[in-house]
Amino acid sequence: MQEIRTVRQIVNGQATMDGAGVKLVRKIGKKDTKDFDPFLMLDLFDSNHPADYIKGFPWHPHRGIETITYLIAGEIEHADSMGNKGKILAGDCQWMTAGSGIIHQEMPQPSKRLFGTQLWLNLPAKSKLVNPKYRPIIKQDIPTIDESGNKIHIICGSYDGYQGAIEADYLEVTYLDVELEAHSEWILESEPDHTLFICLLEGTASLPGDDCTLISEKEVILFNKGKKFQIKSLEQNVRFLLMQAPPLKEPIAWGGPIVMNTKQELALAFSELENNTFIKK
Repeated sequence: MQEIRTVRQIVNGQATMDGAGVKLVRKIGKKDTKDFDPFLMLDLFDSNHPADYIKGFPWHPHRGIETITYLIAGEIEHADSMGNKGKILAGDCQWMTAGSGIIHQEMPQPSKRLFGTQLWLNLPAKSKLVNPKYRPIIKQDIPTIDESGNKIHIICGSYDGYQGAIEADYLEVTYLDVELEAHSEWILESEPDHTLFICLLEGTASLPGDDCTLISEKEVILFNKGKKFQIKSLEQNVRFLLMQAPPLKEPIAWGGPIVMNTKQELALAFSELENNTFIKK
């Protein structure tokens, strides 16, 4: 087992439109499920033009996954079939367990900048049909650790003995928002066999390896197994999201907003949508 995690692949993603016409970059998706297991999808949205996103994501279903929306800037209104309503503001996170089935909408509001991500996390087969759950996480509830000017925001899991805003219910998940000052080095003790990747939001950084890999803003980097994650900022400040979780190594049947383990389970889900029996709780 390597001591320091090295780069496995660098992903730039693909610009696309989703929802009712929201421009975004799909950083990881269906073709990446084996490599990024248990992470299914990561969408990055960043725009100063409301026309790029104002049509939003009207009412749509989910089953078998958790969706995690983290907002750096802007505002998103949310509502779901359980009666939850609210706003995701800058620095807030929305952790939604679709489980057996939920119908919701996410509607970005006009702002100077809409900047954030939505991550899809797969649920284990035994937990695909758990009761849906909605967890709003406001900025003030996310612990921030200051290390000589470097800031680590602990959204989920733990870091250096500090507990994050939440613990994931079905997988051991670490989700950090890390801000490094220029010319800084940061090392994280990682679970060696867990999938670990980062999404570089701002700045340029270098990673360990024989060729001292340079990474740029908006790139996603997946790492090989190892005991430690290491990164160095260069002349500018750096900000990145770090996600880590154990792979499920289970079959995936993916149809739009629903992710199950078999085609039969997927067909049943869409049949229940047609028959108005999709919502269980």
